[in-house]
Amino acid sequence: MADITNLRTSAETGLSKLFETTRQNLASSEQIAREEAFKFFEATGLPSRRVEAFKYTDLRAAISEAAPPAEAPSAETAKAAVASAKALANVEAVRLTFVNGHLVAALSDLDRVPAGVTVTPLNEALAKGDARLGQLAPVEQTRENPIYQLNTAFLADGALISVEAGATVETPVHLRFVATGATAFSTATRVLVSVGEGAEFSFFESHEGPARLAYQPNDVVDAVIADKATLRHTRLNREGDKAIALSTIAARLGAECNLESVNLVFGGALSRHQIYLHFAGENANAIVNGAAMLGDGQLADSTLLADHAAVGGVSREQFKTVIDGDATGVFQGKIIVRQIAQQTDGKMKSDCLLLTDEGQMMNKPELEIFADDVACGHGATCGAPDEELLFYLMARGLPKPVAESLLVQAFIGEALESVTHEGARDALIGEVEGWLKARG
Repeated sequence: MADITNLRTSAETGLSKLFETTRQNLASSEQIAREEAFKFFEATGLPSRRVEAFKYTDLRAAISEAAPPAEAPSAETAKAAVASAKALANVEAVRLTFVNGHLVAALSDLDRVPAGVTVTPLNEALAKGDARLGQLAPVEQTRENPIYQLNTAFLADGALISVEAGATVETPVHLRFVATGATAFSTATRVLVSVGEGAEFSFFESHEGPARLAYQPNDVVDAVIADKATLRHTRLNREGDKAIALSTIAARLGAECNLESVNLVFGGALSRHQIYLHFAGENANAIVNGAAMLGDGQLADSTLLADHAAVGGVSREQFKTVIDGDATGVFQGKIIVRQIAQQTDGKMKSDCLLLTDEGQMMNKPELEIFADDVACGHGATCGAPDEELLFYLMARGLPKPVAESLLVQAFIGEALESVTHEGARDALIGEVEGWLKARG
C-alpha cells in the first residue's frame, strides 16, 4: 500500500520559512536544540482532530496563516501598552513585564527582586551558557508535544527565576505579558522557575492583549521544585478576542514538595492550556485547578497529564467551565500511576455549567494505573443551573439574572478558593464579577 502524505497547510509552510530566517540569527550553541525541536514539529505538523490529544482542538484548521515573530517593541510602544494593562494591576508584587513576548527591563522591577530570589533575562542566560538552562524541559512528555516544541524552536525571550534553598519569599513575582500592535504576530516565551530545597515562592502570570487582532502567543513555564519546597502559581488569561493562545506549564516535583496552580480563562478566540506534572520524589503534593468563562464563538481547552512516578504522591485537580452562547469547553485529563508509585492518591474532576442550549462541553478524564495500592478516581458533570436553587433565590426577591450570577460565582469559586494569596484571589473574583456584569 502506498504511503499517504498529508499536504502541508499554508501555516505549516509559513512556519518553515520563518524558522529558516530565525535560525540564521542563532548562536551555534542554540542551533542544535532549536533544529531538533523544529524537526519534530515538521514531522508532526500542526495537530488536527486525527491526533487523539487534539481531538477537540483542531489547530491545523484554526491556524490558517503563520504569524511572524514579534520584534522587540520601542520604548514608547511598550510604555503605552503597559499603561492600559489591567490584569492583576492592583496586586502588590514584583513585576517582570513582557511586551509582545520581549522582557522590557525599564518597565520591570528588576531592582526590587526579593532577597533569596535571582532573576536572569533568558537572552542573557543563553549568551553566557548559564548552567540552569539544563533544567529546561523538566517533564519528558513535553518533548512529544508539537506546541511545546514549536515554542522551543522559536524561543525569543523569557527569564530564569531561582529561589535559594530555605528562603521564604513573602513578595510574589508577577509575570505580566502584554500584547499590542496593528498586525498579527506570534510570541514564544520561556520562563524557568527553580525553587530550592525547603523554599517557599509564589508567582502570578497575566496575559492580555487588544481586541480584533489575531495574534498567536505560545508561552511556556518550566518549574523545578526541590524536596520540601512550596510553589504557588496563579495564571489569568485575558487575551484579545481574536487571539489563538497556547500555553504550557511543566513541573517536576521533588520529595515532600507542594505545588498549587490555578488558571482562570476569559480571553482568546481559541486557547489551550497544557499542564504537565511529573512526581519524581516521594510524597509530593499537587493541587491544580482551572476555570473558564466563555462566550459566543470561544473555545478553551485545558489538557492535563499527572505522571506519578514515586511512592505516596497526592494530586487533586478540579476544573470548572461556564459556557454562554455557542462557546465550547474542553477538558482532557490523564493520571498515570507507574508501578513504583504505590500509595498514590489522585482525584480529578471536571464540572461544566451550561447557560444556553447552544454551548457544548467535551470532557475526557482518564486513569492509567500500573500499581495495585492506590486510591484514584475521576468524574465529570455537565448541566444547566439548578432550577430549585434559582427558585429559592428568586423567592427571596432576587431577579433571575442576579440569582443566576450568584450561582455562577459560587460554582467558579470552588476552583479559585485554592489561591492562598488574598490579593490575587480577590482580583480573580473581581474578574469573574466583571464577566458576569458584562454578560448582563
